[in-house]
Amino acid sequence: MSRMGDVLAGFHAAWEFESDSVLIRYERGIRTPRLFQALGERRVPLEAIAGVTLTRGKRGTVVLRVEPRPGADPLMEAAAGQLKETGDPYRLVLPADREVLAEYYADELRSLLPGSGAGPAERFLVEPPKGPLSFKAYDGKASFDGRTVTFRWFWTGASSAKWKAGDQSFPVGELNGVEWRSPEVFEGHLRLLRRDAGEPAAQADQDPAAVVFGLGYGPVHESLPFAAAVLAAVRASAPVAAVPAARAHRDPADIAERIRHLGELHQAGLVTDEEFSVKKAELLSEL
Repeated sequence: MSRMGDVLAGFHAAWEFESDSVLIRYERGIRTPRLFQALGERRVPLEAIAGVTLTRGKRGTVVLRVEPRPGADPLMEAAAGQLKETGDPYRLVLPADREVLAEYYADELRSLLPGSGAGPAERFLVEPPKGPLSFKAYDGKASFDGRTVTFRWFWTGASSAKWKAGDQSFPVGELNGVEWRSPEVFEGHLRLLRRDAGEPAAQADQDPAAVVFGLGYGPVHESLPFAAAVLAAVRASAPVAAVPAARAHRDPADIAERIRHLGELHQAGLVTDEEFSVKKAELLSEL
C-alpha cells in the first residue's frame, strides 16, 4: 500500500493495510458477531485475495469486501458457503460518509493484487485458528490438540451406535478432510472424513466419526474454527491427498434427505423463500 500501517475502522472490525497483507482486528463488544470475537484477528496476505468490492449496504452503510482465493483460507473452505452474510469475516461495514475513503483503499488493494487470472491457491495462505480447541456437541465433546481429534460421548445424547463404538480418537494423518454442516439452518454436524473408510454413513448421529449439533450445541463460533483447524492440519500432513470439505463427494440420498428437511423448515416459516432457494441450490451443487 502507498501508506503502510493505515487503518480503516468500521462496525465490528478495523482493517490495517500493510505492504503485503491486510490485518483484520475484530472488536469484542457484545454486538460483534461471536465468530468474529472467536477469531480475534486475522492476517490476510495479498496473494490470498482474488478481488475487492465496494457496495452499498443497509441503513446508510457501505460494505468493503475482499474475496479470498479458493483454497486460500481453511475457515472459508470448511464453511463451504454456509456462512450468513453478517457472519462473513471478509466484510467491513462502514458508515456511508466513509465511502470515498473506502473506495481509495479498494483501489489501492486492487492495484497490488495478482492478475485477474489468479486461480485456486495450492496451499492455505491464511493461518488457521490456534489450538488446542474443543466444543460441546449435542452427543459428545470434540477436542483437538493439533495432532489428534477426540470425540467423547455424552450418555444423554449419543446414539447406541456411538456408545457401542466407544470414545474415538483420530490422528490427522488418518484423515482426508472434514465436513461441517452449519447448525443455523440444518441439523448440523462435524464429520471427519477418513482416508480408507469409503463413503461416510448417511446419518451423522449413527457415525462414530461425527458429532451432531443441536440448540446451543456446536455453535458456529466454536465448531467452525475447530473444523478449520483440523482441515489445515490434515492438509499439512498430506498436502497432495487431502481433500477440503467443499470438494468432498456427497451421498445423493443424504442430499435428498436434507432438501426434504429444508422444505419442512420452509413450510413451517422457519426459512425464508430466499434462504430456501439459496440452500437448495447449494445442496444440489454438491451432487
